[in-house]
Amino acid sequence: MKKILVIAGNPRKDSFGSQLAEQYIAGAKKSGYEVKCIHIADLKLEQFLYDNHKEKTVLPQHLIDVQNQIAEASHLVFAFPIWWGVPPAMFNLFIETIFASGFAFKFHPPKGHTAKWDKLLVNKTARLLVTLDSPAWVFKWIIGEPAYKMMKNSVLEFCGVHPVKKHYFGSATTSSNEQRVQWLKEAYSIGLKEA
Repeated sequence: MKKILVIAGNPRKDSFGSQLAEQYIAGAKKSGYEVKCIHIADLKLEQFLYDNHKEKTVLPQHLIDVQNQIAEASHLVFAFPIWWGVPPAMFNLFIETIFASGFAFKFHPPKGHTAKWDKLLVNKTARLLVTLDSPAWVFKWIIGEPAYKMMKNSVLEFCGVHPVKKHYFGSATTSSNEQRVQWLKEAYSIGLKEA
């Protein structure tokens, strides 16, 4: 059975992005998938804000549990908003803290100018459910999708997760109730048909 882990990445649990995550989960469960969900708002990550990454961070048990859930999942879903072209700072702090060296990747001792590393999260796929303040075409073609490129190239594929699919919902701030209802149905349908 496919094991899906949904990471709700808005620091506010009452966000529209969290509603999208809930509908995705409902659809995936309807298809018989095993689904778990983590809200970054519950993780108390602020203590790692000034971590300098020079020494291996000792994580508390509840964050080790998060890493274990990531390790056990075959499919990772990240639901997050775009603020100033990128995910919120708390979401980035989640990535920096959880996707740590030794868990998500491991560098080999350097030889010359060549960097080599082990990708420790192979045999997993991912999807991004992204809410936008702008229309999706503006984020894609004018802004250049910096958050997608970060998550796909610099985080997930760097750690072995492939492929990384995306779905944009925008503009969320100017959307009508009818549009939001349609987007919630889309999120449910994505979860229902997740492959």
